[in-house]
Amino acid sequence: MPHLEIEGALRGDGLRVAIAVARFNSFITDRLLAGALDGLRRHGVADDGVTVVRVPGAWELPVTVKALAESGKYDAIIALGAVIRGDTPHFDYVAGEAAKGVGQVMVSTGVPVAFGVLTTNTLEQAIDRAGAKSGNKGFDAAATAIEMASVLGQLRGK
Repeated sequence: MPHLEIEGALRGDGLRVAIAVARFNSFITDRLLAGALDGLRRHGVADDGVTVVRVPGAWELPVTVKALAESGKYDAIIALGAVIRGDTPHFDYVAGEAAKGVGQVMVSTGVPVAFGVLTTNTLEQAIDRAGAKSGNKGFDAAATAIEMASVLGQLRGK
């Protein structure tokens, strides 16, 4: 007897998506945002189905993502930021708390959140992941958000 298999579709027709994007390291996060918006459009999410919220930095992403998820207005959320390692442990705190906080929001609210926060050792690595050699992680996060909205919609019978 065949088993049931559920897989998300990369069709964003009718989806409402919020993007929370950090302004800190904006020369990177602006590229991630452009990639995410391109990814959403290419997969059928209408421009009027997208809300962009700018916050100071990655540290502020979890509380913003929580407010967006709890609003009930969005099928998926994308968190975008860039934390680049420096000479102090600040990187570890910001990157770790951003990841943990965004993950907690997703689990507690049931709203899928794509984590498009770069955590790199160097500026060059961040540039590579924001549209250069390694593609654009904002675009990848958009695809993840759409797919997870589809998967969870199927699991919830929508």
